[in-house]
Amino acid sequence: MKRALFATAAMVFLAAVVGSAQRPGTSLIQALHGKRLFERETFGGNGRTCRTCHSEATGTLSPADARKRFDKNPGDPLFLHDGSDDGQGNGATRMLRDATVLVTIPLAPNVTLADDPTARTVTVRRGIPSTMNSPALDPVIMLDGRQPTLEDQAAGAIADHALGVVPSAADLRSIAAFEKTIGFFSSPAVFLHSLGGRAPELPRGRTASERRGRRFFEDVPPDPAQGLKPGLCAHCHSGPLLNMTNEFAAAFIPSPAPIPAGQRFISVGVSEFNNAMNEVREFVFNAGTSHEVRLSSPDPGRAIITGITDDPTLEHLNAFKISPLRGIRRTAPYFHDNSAKTLEDVAAHYARFFNVASGGLITLTPQDEQDIVAYMKLLD
Repeated sequence: MKRALFATAAMVFLAAVVGSAQRPGTSLIQALHGKRLFERETFGGNGRTCRTCHSEATGTLSPADARKRFDKNPGDPLFLHDGSDDGQGNGATRMLRDATVLVTIPLAPNVTLADDPTARTVTVRRGIPSTMNSPALDPVIMLDGRQPTLEDQAAGAIADHALGVVPSAADLRSIAAFEKTIGFFSSPAVFLHSLGGRAPELPRGRTASERRGRRFFEDVPPDPAQGLKPGLCAHCHSGPLLNMTNEFAAAFIPSPAPIPAGQRFISVGVSEFNNAMNEVREFVFNAGTSHEVRLSSPDPGRAIITGITDDPTLEHLNAFKISPLRGIRRTAPYFHDNSAKTLEDVAAHYARFFNVASGGLITLTPQDEQDIVAYMKLLD
């Protein structure tokens, strides 16, 4: 047993040392340069670095993190610009309560605001997506998928959030290379998978609660005889990172068209319930045409950038990227608006969502919620 553990540790160490060089087009020197840019470079902006919003421990930022920063220095760059209450550097209430930033997003050409038809952008409140695992294993960047690559995401963040000068293409590639090194992974198994190793398996669970929780995450077809609970979470949380639909989603999710396996966006009622109590606005799609659609929402998600309302697979209207579950215990708060502060809040949201969406057919008990949370805490 000790020999096996030593061999695994040695393999992980070697992979950590040479991992960057094993990725096509990258080198250790490039990753080290990216580390300096990520952690210390402000690009002549407002004092923020990439690390300002993407902590080393979680890849994101929580209200507790913000409070520690505020208590140490109320003038911390975190609370400037879109981290402030008004976007002008005044007030930190929202950041301290929810850890959300003000994100200004261009509207698709066929999308307007009912209260401001000439506006070509909209500002919404969103949490900071974690950099854990995603850079190396997730081709979908951003909550709404609007940035196609890591380099585009870095350039957008520097320009929009740090108000800095966008770095060169070489520097952007270096930042991306650093984001694929071992410190950005939730476990050695996931890191080795990113280098071509086998995908990590679902943990078996040690306690009775964990083992009961596992059944919600197994890739199995829906079973009405068991209240549709086996595989309930796996319909949208499958794959190596547990962040995509599985082969049984089409049989489980009522939709005008079958939900394909591997889909990366879907609505789970977060904007609809609006527990964050964000401002609701009316979005108009295809104004003045026979295809006009009006949607009242605090944040329509992917539909803002795609302009799509003919949505048979539910991946546009109020839809967001399906969250990875590997390392989820460390990346609170949750959902695109950070409305769930704990995993218990997440489970409570889904108990409500499934009950409403199924017309009362799916009922999660308090024990079910506890079991789901217990299992999610194993998913490194």
